[in-house]
Amino acid sequence: MTDVDDLDDEPLRLPPAPTPPARAPLPILTAIVPVVGALVLWRITGSVHSLWFAALGPLVAGASFVDGLRTARRARRRAGREDLRALAHLEEAVARRHEAERRRAWRRTPDVATLCADEAEVWRSVPGRDEALVVGRGEGVSTLRMEGEPADDAARALRRRARRLEDAPVTVPLHAGLAVRGPAAQATAVVRALVMQICLVRAPGRVRIADPEAVGEILGDVSPLPHAFASAGDALVLADGAARLASDADIPIVVLADDAPPPTRCRAVLTLHGGDEAVLDHEGSTRSVRIEALSAAQASEVAAMLSERARELGHRGDAPVAFEELVDDCSGAGLTAAIGVSAGEVVTVDLVADGPHAVVVGTTGSGKSELLVTWAAGLCRGRHIGEVCLLLIDFKGGRSFDALAALPHVAGIVTDLDDRAAVRAVESLRAEIRRRERVLAEHGARDVEEAAGALPRLVVIVDEFAALVAAHPEMHELFSDVAARGRALGIHAILASQRAAGAFRDGLLANAPLRIALRTLDAADSRAVIGVDDAVRLPGRAEARGTALLRRAADVDPQRVRMARCSPVALAAISDAAGNDRATAPWLPPLPPVVGLDRVAVTGRIALGLSDEPEHQRQAPVLLPLAATALAVIGAPGSGRSSLLRAIARQLPQPPTWVSEDPEAAWDAVGAAAVGRRDGTGVVVDDVDALLTRYPAEYAAEMMVRIERLVRDAGQSGGLVVLSAARCAGSLARLLELIPHRAILPLATRADHVAAGGDGSDHVRDQPPGRGRWGRVLVQFIRDDAPTTPTVVGSPPPTWTPGEADTAGLVVAHGFARDGLHRASAAGDAPIISVDEAASRGGASSRALVVGTPEEWLAQWKLLGELRTRHEFVVSAECSAEYRALTGRRDLPVYAAARADRAWRLVPGGAAQRVLLPWS
Repeated sequence: MTDVDDLDDEPLRLPPAPTPPARAPLPILTAIVPVVGALVLWRITGSVHSLWFAALGPLVAGASFVDGLRTARRARRRAGREDLRALAHLEEAVARRHEAERRRAWRRTPDVATLCADEAEVWRSVPGRDEALVVGRGEGVSTLRMEGEPADDAARALRRRARRLEDAPVTVPLHAGLAVRGPAAQATAVVRALVMQICLVRAPGRVRIADPEAVGEILGDVSPLPHAFASAGDALVLADGAARLASDADIPIVVLADDAPPPTRCRAVLTLHGGDEAVLDHEGSTRSVRIEALSAAQASEVAAMLSERARELGHRGDAPVAFEELVDDCSGAGLTAAIGVSAGEVVTVDLVADGPHAVVVGTTGSGKSELLVTWAAGLCRGRHIGEVCLLLIDFKGGRSFDALAALPHVAGIVTDLDDRAAVRAVESLRAEIRRRERVLAEHGARDVEEAAGALPRLVVIVDEFAALVAAHPEMHELFSDVAARGRALGIHAILASQRAAGAFRDGLLANAPLRIALRTLDAADSRAVIGVDDAVRLPGRAEARGTALLRRAADVDPQRVRMARCSPVALAAISDAAGNDRATAPWLPPLPPVVGLDRVAVTGRIALGLSDEPEHQRQAPVLLPLAATALAVIGAPGSGRSSLLRAIARQLPQPPTWVSEDPEAAWDAVGAAAVGRRDGTGVVVDDVDALLTRYPAEYAAEMMVRIERLVRDAGQSGGLVVLSAARCAGSLARLLELIPHRAILPLATRADHVAAGGDGSDHVRDQPPGRGRWGRVLVQFIRDDAPTTPTVVGSPPPTWTPGEADTAGLVVAHGFARDGLHRASAAGDAPIISVDEAASRGGASSRALVVGTPEEWLAQWKLLGELRTRHEFVVSAECSAEYRALTGRRDLPVYAAARADRAWRLVPGGAAQRVLLPWS
């Protein structure tokens, strides 16, 4: 009989084959000895009866032989009974060993039922448990060792049974990928059990549901599961056959229709056959299994249990967290700020150590603005304004940073609601850079840490950076400069955008190693910021708002973080703790809408206005030297042109010649100034373009020549020439090119602004009157509403009267009303005759006034020649078209308005004179 050792780690031994009993030998000596004895007795005694003893030998030998056979049979029967008892004992040992092994296997790799039966096993760390996925129950290979050779069929059958472990957990590697094929309802129930099993085995942080929305579409609501908010761990990805399975899914499970092929990512396929029967195909072998399935209600109970257990054990996962719950250490020279949690641990970032700059991307609704508010609050908590101050720029509607306005650390909030103010504030950073460079140089420091607190760190936070640089492309260069030099100067930037494409240039990204990606819609944006496309698969439901991936320069993989939300109560506490002092804005206030002469006047210079130079943090008077020769002021009607010209005129050493808007007076004034200005008197021509339009083409061209001569000779003749115009077009553009100084006031269109010599990017509509550009500098020009008495050049034209002792000719545009002329007292006693009457007399008599229309005069050439060469000749201004034909002169006469009361008076050898006709 074989002894069986029940120790689990000892092999079992099969009973050896029974040894058959030895065959009983034939007792030959026993048979011969009696015969020999009988013969000896017969020989001695001679008695025949002694020979009967010879028969005892064979009898005794036969009896002995028969007894040996009977003994051998009894031994064989006894050995058989012992072998049966040994096999039965061995079967019991095999069963006990299998049961123990089965218990160990289920403890090592439990299913949902086993885990729910003993909650202490949930999330328990057991070697090998979290690397296997139990797909059902079935026959497995036993680890039981059995030695010896089987003696019979029963022993061989026992040995085969010992090699198989019935009702054992059938597992596949967790990361192998599993496809479940079968009827939709049954497959969903099986997958539901598999997902719950993974969540029961692995705690949040060891596994996370990569896309809870997709899982919810297949299994139902899984939001109670703490793994749906996990911030770290292998990604559990669930998909149906129609969905595209991500190639980098850590734990993929796919639901397939009956005839659908499995994805290549899934190395194991579980085919359902109804009831709890299924076939597992894994690595080329198949085996039957009995599957486990869960209803939606059962899964909800498991999820609720896991949620409660997570709460008891302090597993935060990715659940929403309040800013007040985050604890961080603000000591030291860095800019450490707690922004969220990951796997239950507080996540902090340091703009100094991890930066110096950060880039944030996230689609609308992903929690980008809340992250920026939380980050700003974290930077301010525990620090005073001498350590850090914030410049907040909101280009997504103007309300993102309202909650931060009360913080004393906030130097200013700039929004796209006031685009001009936003540009001013951002451009002021150039001046802030130079100022900080000067301060560091004064302290002999290489960076702000060596400057012994002389400079607080300035953090520029931009919400929707892409919108900022799209509206103002020049900001790319500015922020690239800030990114390159900001570390030493203590200027840090946190730039947020919905998309990375087109917003962040390579030079900026190279200096912004701190990256955060919330949910994105384009994998390219995710890769551009954090190097992988995981941000596309972040959950997009409202409950997961604020889930992000954080990557520092030293991180191998991004860290999943749930960003905290900062409440008004927390911000109020930060504000109260910081005290009453407020950070100073790194820019000057906007220009005032009105600047008076008294604010900018400087002795010995001509003040034009107040400049705004945010890049230099300076607002200074714009001054023109008294020796300046010419100035052009271009602006639309109502832009403040005339007001500025009045202010300039008031500052000149002596009152200037103010060219009237009346064409005749303007002609006289410009003519006089162009040929005889030697005393340094200035000339002011307002609305020169409008003035030129009031002249006929010939006179307009001549006036342009005169003004051009006036400008060209300004340096020699002394005195400032000031011109204003509503537009810069046509021949006026050539004239304005001669003028060295130009003030551009608001114009209607960008094209007008460019034509006036401005930069197209500087054109802004709806500017207040007087706001314009001096070169590229924004200026509020002086407004002067005080009346100005202009210097009058010349006098009104004299009234013409015919000479009393001479004959005169008069050309009128229409038939002459003799009665009307007689009624004019200026006509005196001189007779009035027509051209035809004078011609019929052979010439005009003395003291006669010959009157006719241009046609009548031109028809009498002889009379016309006689009168215009010997006598006074007057041509009505209404006959300007026939002037040269009537007078025989090629030069352009002095300008006279084409009215019935205006005329040119010509005397032989004299210039044309503008006169008033007596009947005006």
